[in-house]
Amino acid sequence: ADQFYAERLFSKSEIFDLLEEVGFISIRDHGNLTSHSTREHDLGMMENRMFLTARAPRKVKTDKKQAPKFTKFTVLMGDPTIPDPVKRNGQFNEEDFTTIDKLTQALEEIGDYEFEYLNTHATLQQTIRDKRPEFVMNLCDEGFNNDAFMELHVPALLEMYHIPYTGAGPACLGLCYNKSMVRAIAASLDIPVPLETYFNPADQSATIPSIFPAIVKPNYGDSSIGITQNAVVHTPEQLINYMEELREVLPGRPVLIQEFLSGAEYSVGIIGNPGLTTTVLPVLEVDYSGLDPELPKILGYESKWHPDSPYWTEIKYHEAKLTEEQRRKILDYANLLFERLECRDYARVDFRMDARGEIKLLEMNPNPGWCWDGKMNYMAGFAGMRYSDMLKLILDAAAERESLAVQNRVLVGA
Repeated sequence: ADQFYAERLFSKSEIFDLLEEVGFISIRDHGNLTSHSTREHDLGMMENRMFLTARAPRKVKTDKKQAPKFTKFTVLMGDPTIPDPVKRNGQFNEEDFTTIDKLTQALEEIGDYEFEYLNTHATLQQTIRDKRPEFVMNLCDEGFNNDAFMELHVPALLEMYHIPYTGAGPACLGLCYNKSMVRAIAASLDIPVPLETYFNPADQSATIPSIFPAIVKPNYGDSSIGITQNAVVHTPEQLINYMEELREVLPGRPVLIQEFLSGAEYSVGIIGNPGLTTTVLPVLEVDYSGLDPELPKILGYESKWHPDSPYWTEIKYHEAKLTEEQRRKILDYANLLFERLECRDYARVDFRMDARGEIKLLEMNPNPGWCWDGKMNYMAGFAGMRYSDMLKLILDAAAERESLAVQNRVLVGA
């Protein structure tokens, strides 16, 4: 009997669009497959196939009657009364207090929640133990006692007292503090990464890599500590000089020498959690066009902590103009890392193109900068949000996650 059927041809981009439209995420193109008939039949259009994978996030069913309603948040921040070695002059400065003022003003605009503030670290453990906050908004990226190495100790303390909190857990923060480990995990996920050489300070001798230009940075750390305009080196002599400088500033810490990525620089902001409500903010691009051409195009220490530096005043940010393929890649990479590193509630992933135009991972940032003039708020602004809208999204994401966790604990207990 004759058989009749209809076919509709789709391009690869159209298939991606269809999958996105019905809710699939982490859509990846693994290339084309060619099939051959063992009976030497003409396979026609079946001979060449596209190999695509995608993930369908689980739909979470919640019992609204049992879901707890969180209304009171304790905002936990760094302690302005004690030294902070990361900040300019080793202390909180005028711009830091301006940041705190703008935060409190924005939180006042959120009508769904009540807020109180906690920043005295000398009595932090006692306060947490005695007051038992309903929910902590953990904005203490300075770390306990303003020690960045002890950033993970803050959520660890909260977990000891079973206090729910916003943002990443201790394991995630500890892992992402180690740049080389994050790079290795990204590479295992087939995410392009820069070439890298790891130097242990205990090594008596080492081979200088031939990757120039290169950027030299400490393996541990955030807030661009140890990354200044001198970190971009073009010769072995410059490399050795900057490594000596790092040994003085950060003694005993391993050093990374990475291929310097000289192309366009992007950031992806994610607010939410896998399988729950998630918002991916518009991709940001760093605009270095106002910077003196003689200066290295990087977001180093000067761009975050020196208000008089051209890195602070001349670098701008705008919404990225990407091809559809570039956008899919960068969002796919960001979502993969968010899940694999077990980020929670919000994170920022930075990428940069190499000289050939390939997008590579720059840095993973759980609990990224929440300040009014930070990248996350810029990206929220591209989406038409106010600062308070972005903060509320983070709080809502944490509350939704914790509500589900409470219900699951109840079900397991039952």
